[in-house]
Amino acid sequence: MNQILDAVRAGRTSLLPLLIKRLTLPERRALLPELTALRKEVREWDWARRREHGGVASALLVAGAGCHTGAAAAAAWIGSRDLAEGGAARGSSRWAGLLAVLGDREPAWLGDVAHRLAARAVTVEDNYPLIRELIGLADCPVPTTDGFVHAWAEDMAFGGYPRSSRHLLSVALREDPRAAEMVPLLFQTAEPAATLNWYVDPQAPDHWPSALTALVREGIVERRVLVDGCVARLLRGGRPGGLKFYQVLLQRLDLTPAELREHTADWIAMTADAPSVLAGQAQQVLAGLSEAGELPAERLAEMSAGVLFRPEKKLVRAQLVLLGKALRRDREARHVLLPAVAGAFGHEDTALQERALGLIGKHLRPGDEELRTELGFQAELLSPVHRRAAAELLGAGGVDFADEQPYEEILPPAPVRRRMPDQARTLSETVELVAALSRSAAPTVTEFESALDGLVRHAHHDRTALASALRPALADRWWATGDRQAEAGQIHGLELVAAAVLGCVRAYDLRPGSVPQSAGYHQNCVHSMLGAVVADRLREAAHHAVSGTLPFLLATPSWDTGSLEPRELVERLAAYGRLGVRPAPVDFAQALLRVRRDPAAAEAARALGTREGERLAAWLTTAGEPPELLRRVREPDLSLRGHWWDRDWETMRRIVIETAERPVFQSEFPQSFHGLGRPRTGNGHRCYWVPDDAAYGAVLPEDRETQVAWLLPEVTVCAALDGRGAGARLSRLAELGGPAGPAVHLAVATGLGARHPEDRLAAVDALLVLAARGELDTALLGQDVAELLRLGTVKPNRLADAARTIAATGAYATTWAVLDGALPALLAGGAGAARGAGELLAVAADCVERSGAGGPGPEGLAAVASRAGSSRLVTQARRLRAALAAAEPGAVALVS
Repeated sequence: MNQILDAVRAGRTSLLPLLIKRLTLPERRALLPELTALRKEVREWDWARRREHGGVASALLVAGAGCHTGAAAAAAWIGSRDLAEGGAARGSSRWAGLLAVLGDREPAWLGDVAHRLAARAVTVEDNYPLIRELIGLADCPVPTTDGFVHAWAEDMAFGGYPRSSRHLLSVALREDPRAAEMVPLLFQTAEPAATLNWYVDPQAPDHWPSALTALVREGIVERRVLVDGCVARLLRGGRPGGLKFYQVLLQRLDLTPAELREHTADWIAMTADAPSVLAGQAQQVLAGLSEAGELPAERLAEMSAGVLFRPEKKLVRAQLVLLGKALRRDREARHVLLPAVAGAFGHEDTALQERALGLIGKHLRPGDEELRTELGFQAELLSPVHRRAAAELLGAGGVDFADEQPYEEILPPAPVRRRMPDQARTLSETVELVAALSRSAAPTVTEFESALDGLVRHAHHDRTALASALRPALADRWWATGDRQAEAGQIHGLELVAAAVLGCVRAYDLRPGSVPQSAGYHQNCVHSMLGAVVADRLREAAHHAVSGTLPFLLATPSWDTGSLEPRELVERLAAYGRLGVRPAPVDFAQALLRVRRDPAAAEAARALGTREGERLAAWLTTAGEPPELLRRVREPDLSLRGHWWDRDWETMRRIVIETAERPVFQSEFPQSFHGLGRPRTGNGHRCYWVPDDAAYGAVLPEDRETQVAWLLPEVTVCAALDGRGAGARLSRLAELGGPAGPAVHLAVATGLGARHPEDRLAAVDALLVLAARGELDTALLGQDVAELLRLGTVKPNRLADAARTIAATGAYATTWAVLDGALPALLAGGAGAARGAGELLAVAADCVERSGAGGPGPEGLAAVASRAGSSRLVTQARRLRAALAAAEPGAVALVS
């Protein structure tokens, strides 16, 4: 047995089959512990032994495979990544050694090993040549795992394992004795084999559809196997690119009328649920069956129920044409088909609603009272203008729409602010929360502030007890191990305060003025300045947690948004006075920025008779007024030479908002707050920081105008370039306090045109929050949208998507009020041909029809509506003009 180990250590793989075959099965099993120990040793070799490693790993692979007597253990050894990737020889020599040591086993055992290797998804493709040979020796059924099927397909296409007379895919398939078994498996894998779609030219030698069709002609594979396999795979669905092979193969097979008819139910299912292109092809197949009289009216109605529910206008339009042809061929089928036509009444495109209504009007007969009643109930899904036309068409047998209730705007409820917990957390609750937040990436304002205040309170009451409870809860933190104290700048978040309590941070670093408050932060980045405030506040809290001088924090919010009620702050300052405690500068400054500005509370603040009381009174009246904002259009500067990723931003024409300087920050606030009061020039600086919204947004919770003005460049990038994620922050900022002025409205208008749907949806949420609170100025928002459309920052098609989402919540009047001010930018001067302008007009017309709004309409509407033609832009302009006219007393709505 030492000879075998010596051969393995020498990497002499060719000697192993002969040596191992001399051993009995018990002797082979006895050798396994030493082989396993050697394998472990080889794993730990460093890079210096890389040349030796390859030969030994190859020999270990062969020796271990020959010595394992159990199929599961042998498969695990052969399929191990460390032996395969550790340098084992690739190609035929690798498999020759393995086959030599395995060839004398029982066929059933070999088949078991082959199937177990095929079940190892990670390594099946690497081991495919060995699996193939083992299956041949065992004469067993082929494995059906996805990995094995994919490896077989690649072998057929590219010859991963050399075989004689192999030059073309068709030749390889014809020579493979198991092709009849393997081909059906191509249609059963979760994902199609990658090689199936690599050659799209039918004349290419490795074009799978052509090669499989040739197998059918030669009788190697049954035609039915391919037809049924393709149809079943298409029914399962998937990515359009992954379905391409099966579609092309069906086209190459050129199904007979009988085969098409046999799969009628499958085509119907595809028209309802398949991707658009595949659904269109299935629709064409069914249209051909209908033309040939092979599709009964009941099956056509079943098909229509799925197609007319789809959003694709092309498919719905084609289905209405198909229904119209069927009605002309068989007028008696109207009792089955007309209710199916009414399925288009709920489509968002009113032009399709009108077409369906016209089709019904064309084929109804005077005696169809029962049918009229049935259609009347479905007509409730029509838009208001078409409901009136349906009432006239369906007559007494239909539903009466004349007594409709007056329109009532429906807005989602405004977000409800939640109070912070009234009672301070107990020691155990505080420790549990701090331990949880130390492992949390994004704590909420409530969690962060509750934990911070709890640490300060309990450190003041009994720091020793707090430290005893914190130590085991935070024992796994890096700063809690060893004897060396960490620097304050190395520990972030609440952990800094906890580390100070435990004595794990240098007390010298926590003294006021010992560390520059703005250290480590970029002065031109707003998020860096917010981060400086948060870091300075935590450092101050850590200092007072060590000294135990503060009984509680002044800046702990009253609400989960970070806002602080003024009377609560007055009460806390009064308690400080009774206890003889001086407020901490950073804590008091943060409290001022959080307090809700209520002049009525100023008198109570002055009555405290302290300097802090006077500052609070001044802040509640004059000093706390938000900074002035200056809005302007920044023209592109083509002379700028920025980085390549900023060049488009620097040369883009856009709206910027500048904030004025606030001298009170420089004179009365700690140094870390000075950056918040500096003017922002709107020079186009882009920030790539992804901030912690909970902590940073709570620095100025009562000044959302300033925060949104700082956020505007990121929102603009989301609309004009390829930015992402700013919409979510905009949605959260909209829920904060303070005025909702021009910055908030401009940012919402910009967000409505964001490139990515999730950012548009977040801007919609922000708009609805403002509307529900009564803070939305629709005229101002409409003007902003119009200006952004003129600049090209907002695209009409994206705005149409956002407007449709707003209207779908029930806010039709609000949506129209915004679009009324925005549409002139598209309609005036012939600019209405912009992509999506027709869609935007369609949303506007729908809002007017549902809300009953009237008026002359936006400037330029009459000119566009008077144009010749039937484009979507012109059609929807006429519809909007008619809807506006219908709302005026005595007017008649005519939709052409």
